[in-house]
Amino acid sequence: MTSLEETQAYWYCLHTRSRHEEVVFQRLEEKRIQAFLPRLEVWSRRKDRKKKIQKALFPGYLFVHEFLDPYHRLEILKTPGVVRILGNEEGPAPVPDFQIESIQTILNGKSAVTPFPYLKEGQLVRVVYGPLKGSEGFLLKIKEGKEKLIISVDILQRSVAVEIDGASVEPVSLL
Repeated sequence: MTSLEETQAYWYCLHTRSRHEEVVFQRLEEKRIQAFLPRLEVWSRRKDRKKKIQKALFPGYLFVHEFLDPYHRLEILKTPGVVRILGNEEGPAPVPDFQIESIQTILNGKSAVTPFPYLKEGQLVRVVYGPLKGSEGFLLKIKEGKEKLIISVDILQRSVAVEIDGASVEPVSLL
């Protein structure tokens, strides 16, 4: 490894205690750790009224962009509400930048976003024009003229869906 690779920050997914995403996000920000908590604006029904609230897109999870040396890893894990950093038997697994960037692009757009079951199969596509240009995901055909772009975060095994014109995407070459 070169010294540049040794100090490069990556995105990692944190599992939090139930309904602690916002508190963990604030505590990480206080520690000056770059965090990303994808949120959706939804209508909440109360007994006497309806109100728009911000809800975590992936309940129980948020992302940090950090160089995970032992010090930073411990600082993240010591944050109240953090359960663990997602990974595998080799340790914490980074989330590919394009997956985080695609989620950020979709959330910043004006399209209706809904949580969607995780997909492993299907064609990987890239949006080539329109407000979501550059986003990558899986294309799911609902019915003629109705397609959804599915952006998946592999480590979470969660996805989000946005309606899109199937003609605005092209296949992504994995080579």
